[in-house]
Amino acid sequence: MTQQADADRTIRHPRSHALFEEAQTLLPGGVNSPVRAFRGVGGDPVFIDRAEGAYLYDVDGNRYLDYVQSWGPMILGHVYPSVLAAVEETARRGFSFGAPTQAESELAKLVIGSVPSVEMIRFVNSGTEATMSALRLARAYTGRSKIIKFSGCYHGHADMLLVQAGSGVATLGLPDSPGVPAEATAHTLTVAYNDANAVEQLFHTFPNDIAAIIVEPVAANMGLVLPQPGFLERLRELTQKYHALLIFDEVMTGFRVALGGMQQRMGITPDVTCFGKIIGGGLPVGAYGGRREVMQQVAPLGPMYQAGTLSGNPLAMAAGIATLQELRKPGQYEKLEQKSELLGEGITRVLHDTGINAQLQRIGAMFCLYFAQEPVTDYASAKRSDTALFSRYFWEMLARGVYLPPSQFEACFISLALEDAMLEETVQSVEFVLRQLA
Repeated sequence: MTQQADADRTIRHPRSHALFEEAQTLLPGGVNSPVRAFRGVGGDPVFIDRAEGAYLYDVDGNRYLDYVQSWGPMILGHVYPSVLAAVEETARRGFSFGAPTQAESELAKLVIGSVPSVEMIRFVNSGTEATMSALRLARAYTGRSKIIKFSGCYHGHADMLLVQAGSGVATLGLPDSPGVPAEATAHTLTVAYNDANAVEQLFHTFPNDIAAIIVEPVAANMGLVLPQPGFLERLRELTQKYHALLIFDEVMTGFRVALGGMQQRMGITPDVTCFGKIIGGGLPVGAYGGRREVMQQVAPLGPMYQAGTLSGNPLAMAAGIATLQELRKPGQYEKLEQKSELLGEGITRVLHDTGINAQLQRIGAMFCLYFAQEPVTDYASAKRSDTALFSRYFWEMLARGVYLPPSQFEACFISLALEDAMLEETVQSVEFVLRQLA
């Protein structure tokens, strides 16, 4: 880390430092989710006071262009007027009832109308709930026990999925988690992302035992790793051949890379899709949905039990409805693509001009800059990135008013609130910082 960046941290964040010291006496590590602790970049986290549009404001009065966006859901920008109005109006009628509301059906219709593979949907409270429920559903539907996941893909913190997980686990250097019994992951088969041949070998070995493949169609929890040509198509072919289910974890990519998610961009139809982030408009939410015959296994219609007192709560439904209504307006995703291209072209030019060893990965309103010499195609190549250099880059960018994810292994997000001038300002900051680092 440069002395200037370190000085900026000391001078500019005194209240954040004080709040973090207090938080560490009250919360494990001072946070309620590990990556917030800034262990991946060193130093203390910045405490946020408020947000508006494209900006975050910390407790010391500093303003940042936000490329974290609460890890994805703030695609319209913070405190978007129609979303705020919907939540305020709903809150006046009550926060939660533990009973059905019309809003649940309204949001369901919006999701089903946007994602053709989804014929029925069940709302839950988080992405973790969505993925663990989807896998339980796959096992119930097929009568099989084994599942396939990919190294570096993070599908939440359910026991059976904490095997070579990415995201915070990669940041902290933990290959698995203590407290997870070996028998909990005994039926979890793991292969490298983008390695369809390894998947085929698993099906050859266990032709009648695999219930499902669960995959991030874009791996967004080890940075941002794109599927290589033919990879997702091969997964679809293999699951159909061996009568297993294909589960797309679109918690990150759903409604972000296209209205219909990555499955729309690729023209691939999964059996079950997991959602989160954007469909709650920034409030806690998750969902899983798919073919009607599969979803009819879910209780109370079918025998596969899953429940949640706050599932489909009115505030999250209201925020989700308002968000998806905005996203369904003509031209929204074209605007996001234009913003992504402007930023991507600018950073690519900077990389060429500075000659620094880095790889830009980008798709839709998502991107990641790896400090790596070779292209990143899987978890192993992602882990070869220079995380110490990323740490310096992170703090230098923060000192220039650009808030990035505090880990090399997290994706960055673009919102509609980012104006072209803001994107150009970001490119200028990237150029300034990379020239210093070079």
